[in-house]
Amino acid sequence: MLPLIAADAVLTFHLGFILFCTLGALLALKWRWMVLLQLPAAAWGFYVELSGRICPLTSIENHFRERAGQAAYQGDFIGHYLLATIYPNGLTREIQFLLAAFVLILNVSVYAWLIRRWLSSRPPH
Repeated sequence: MLPLIAADAVLTFHLGFILFCTLGALLALKWRWMVLLQLPAAAWGFYVELSGRICPLTSIENHFRERAGQAAYQGDFIGHYLLATIYPNGLTREIQFLLAAFVLILNVSVYAWLIRRWLSSRPPH
């Protein structure tokens, strides 16, 4: 029972982490210190998608699922839970490149706007 709860907790955290990587820059609009957490997270998400690596959170979740007597899934979190639902053919390298580009473009756009806002709010010298 406890390994299944742990697997579901990791799954929930993993989804939250993906959302934070993708949309967390919006939190920096409210809290400037969020940049220190979100930029490394976004860089990791971009790297994982671009390189085709499996996120360690997937391995941790699979470990707990196996300990709970459930079958671990093959591939990565996005391919198993998200893309398998959205895209019937599953995860391809092309889709991973598009996801990486989405993470990068969204974050660069938000941070560019944020930097411009910070610079325009500074008093002139």
